[in-house]
Formats: sequence, structure tokens, C-alpha cells
Amino acid sequence: MKKYKTYRTLVCLAVLSGCGGGDDANSIAKTIGAYYSWMSSEIQEAWASDYFGQGTRITIVDAFRESISNKPFSGNLGDGEKLQLHGEWVSDQIAMLAPLSSQNLHDLSNNQAVSLEAGKLNIINLSYGMIGEPDVNGNPYEDLNWSKREQSIIDYASNNLALVVKAAGNDGVAIDEINQSGNFEYLNLDLIGAQAAIFVGALNAHGTIDNPAKLANYSNYAGDNVVAQDQFIVVGVTGNITDLYGTSFAAPIISGYAAVLGSKFTSASPDIIKSRLLETARTDTIAGYNKGIHGKGEASLSRALAPDSID
Repeated sequence: MKKYKTYRTLVCLAVLSGCGGGDDANSIAKTIGAYYSWMSSEIQEAWASDYFGQGTRITIVDAFRESISNKPFSGNLGDGEKLQLHGEWVSDQIAMLAPLSSQNLHDLSNNQAVSLEAGKLNIINLSYGMIGEPDVNGNPYEDLNWSKREQSIIDYASNNLALVVKAAGNDGVAIDEINQSGNFEYLNLDLIGAQAAIFVGALNAHGTIDNPAKLANYSNYAGDNVVAQDQFIVVGVTGNITDLYGTSFAAPIISGYAAVLGSKFTSASPDIIKSRLLETARTDTIAGYNKGIHGKGEASLSRALAPDSID
């Protein structure tokens, strides 16, 4: 019998369980261009050129209602320490990085298909995972009975209708390997090879040439699958500043970067934005860079924004 569940919520690892319900309008308003120390300084360069994510829509599939398995937890993104639910933290991060992007909040209790908005670059942030047991032979199931929500996400990524930004996971294993609990992350498996899907791992800091960063000890990594390696990117998660740890808080950074790119390259398709992020990632800011661990490298928004046009 197939069993699937979302990650359970853990404050330090920032993984979560489904709860709540429905799409909501985003009510979070942030000061445009307010820089905080948890961000890469490269975001300031983008803002200086008036790239704030305008013309893009980010759907955040996450937990926005309190339940037994999803409680508010403490963090500080620079605008004051507070208690918030997992989805609220993810939404805040994205709103701070790409303040002129629009948000669509899709709660994990809502199993209906994710909606897209015509005429905009659609980005779907997935700071959660769907884990399940192997089959009787210890292998992942080949045919999954996904809900309309996950099936729509997989279809959008496969058909280049939306850029799907997926948190790599917090089990310290390759994204396609069985974890310590004997389960697979099935949503990872079904997004490997999808045209417009990108996986995001966490570094322990923003890397520089003088002070290269390391993969965070909790972060899943690219693994031996060369297809997955070419979809994998890493970014600094500064939990020492925010108290927010986990690849759950790496994925929103890439979603924000994608929106900023979309506000410059307004005709670029989801897979072109994805390719731009991957192709401009840095390897010289990572200690002991290894493609099987770090994929294409550390995201560099400045490099991604550099050309006048992309195709």
C-alpha cells in the first residue's frame, strides 16, 4: 500500500506537514528595497536597476493554518522577532526579495490543482516534501496516485508552464535516495528531468572566494544522477541571523531571484529563467566544490542579470 505524507514541521530543519486550507490573497506589504543582513548583497544591485519582481506571480504551496503538526515558531528576518507559521515565513522571505511580485498562497490542505496567471512568469515555491515508503522490493513506486495539486505542479514543470522551485530536503542524502527513515521523497523523484524544475540545497553561509561556504549538514545534495545534478543549485541560509534553518528557507531565495530575473527578462519562459540561474552559478565560492554534492554551484543573481537579453 502506498503511503505519502508531507514532512513534519521542525523549527530547526524547517520541514512541514499539511494543514489549513484554501488560496488566500497575500497581505504582506514590505518596504521596497529594504536590505537585511540575511540577504546576499547582490540583491541590492538588482534593486538599484529597478528589478523588484514586477510582472511575476509566485504561488507558495505551504502550511498557512495552525494545527497540531504546524505551530508558529520564532524567527527574525530583520523586521523584528515574531512567531509565525511556516508558510508565513516563506511568504515573508519572498516578499522581501521580490517586493513587486504578486503572491498566491495555496495551503497544503487544499488538494486542488494550483492555479496559474496568464501573461506573467509563474513561479511555484515548494518548501515541503512528499515522502513515502518503498515498494516490497525496496524501490520507489513507479506509478503514483498524486492529488490534483501535485499532479498539476509536475505537469506545469514538465510542460514549461511554470518554474517549480523545490526545496531539496533536510535528510542529508541525495535528492533521489532513500532517507534514514527508509522513505523516498517522491516529489523530488517526479520532478527530476522536468523541463522547468530546479532543486535548491542550503549552504551554511553566503560564500565568497576568500570565505567559501559549505553545504549545511542537514541539506540534501545533488547525488550521482547527472540529470539531477544539472537541476541542482545551492544558496546561503543564514540561520545564525534569522533562526530559520533548512532548505525550506533556501528555496524562497531562489524563487525571489527568479522573480527578479523575470522583471528584467520579461519575455523569458520558465525554463530559460531556470537555465540562467543554473548556468551562472558559482563554484569558486564553495569549499570543496563537487557537482555530485553542490550541483551547478552557488546562485549568483548579479551574474544571472548581467546580459541585456537572454534566450
